[in-house]
Amino acid sequence: MQAAVIHAFGGPEQIRLEEVATPRPGPGEALVKVLAVGINRLDHYVRLGQIAPALAFPHILGSDAIGEVVELGEGVSRVSVGDRVITMPGYPTDPAHTDVRPVTAAASYAIPGIQIPGTYAQYVVVPEHWLLRDTTDLPAEQLAALPVALLIAIRSVQIVGEVKAGDRVLIHAGASSTGIMAIQVARALGARVATTVQSAASAELANQLGAELVIDSNGQDFVEAVRNWTGGAGVDVAIDNLGGDVLARTIAAVRPLGIIVTMGFMAGTTVSFDIRDFFFSQKQLRGTLVGDIEDFAAWLEPIKAGRIKPQIDSVLPLSQAAEAHRRIAANQARGSIILRPWPSTGADHD
Repeated sequence: MQAAVIHAFGGPEQIRLEEVATPRPGPGEALVKVLAVGINRLDHYVRLGQIAPALAFPHILGSDAIGEVVELGEGVSRVSVGDRVITMPGYPTDPAHTDVRPVTAAASYAIPGIQIPGTYAQYVVVPEHWLLRDTTDLPAEQLAALPVALLIAIRSVQIVGEVKAGDRVLIHAGASSTGIMAIQVARALGARVATTVQSAASAELANQLGAELVIDSNGQDFVEAVRNWTGGAGVDVAIDNLGGDVLARTIAAVRPLGIIVTMGFMAGTTVSFDIRDFFFSQKQLRGTLVGDIEDFAAWLEPIKAGRIKPQIDSVLPLSQAAEAHRRIAANQARGSIILRPWPSTGADHD
């Protein structure tokens, strides 16, 4: 099969399309023909060596995939050949940890594209417990934009952030993959949303997604804008996917007893703030990762109904994975970049 492989850390030029052995499913596993791959910023950081410095090479990147089951290992009963499935972007490799929740707390939790081979390939092998039957009727290229971004949004907004109808929520980087999903999840829950962006095009997108207040962080103080929007009170919940100084300033935009959820570091990994800003106002800082397979299953109907809409920047062949990474590194993508491992006419499993 063909796969996009790296042999060393570095720039996008490290990604090469190569012929590699097609994996075979073992007991409890299924072989999935990959129809579409979603690229995440995490893939960019992995390629740079910022996530797993001890990564073994050659290595296949990628966490998100939509595909079709083409072969079953011994004992598989949850899926059948021909099922279209969403592969989970992280799961325990030890079957004994299957029921651990949140799944990210499992001792054997592994992310495709980091601890185990990734999805930038024509086929992947996945344990049956971590395949979700697709009932959305969306094209594979659209659905591939969802797994990581939507699971982060569900967990950060609904579960960890405890957002409910009527809440005012600040979501940073509203035109990023995680921002796009977080805005839609918050709006679907009945919350009012403020978001930060860095361009007119991103502002237009955020407005279309339902953000009530769109703040140009290049020319506006988001703390002041949020305080004006809330009558000086501050937002109930802030979703921060940036880190660094942005996270430090976000504390001031949240009301007393409010919640700040953090799950990104585009603006930096080091944060400095006055601890008194927390305990005198009793604010809460909570970290999170992706949600569980049950969380995704619960949102399949809103996806099908159009309440959660994938935002696609472009669809490229797998051979152009390096170009996709160049665009992501330069922050040129509005929405998700999708890779198609097969020609548009498809190919048969061999």
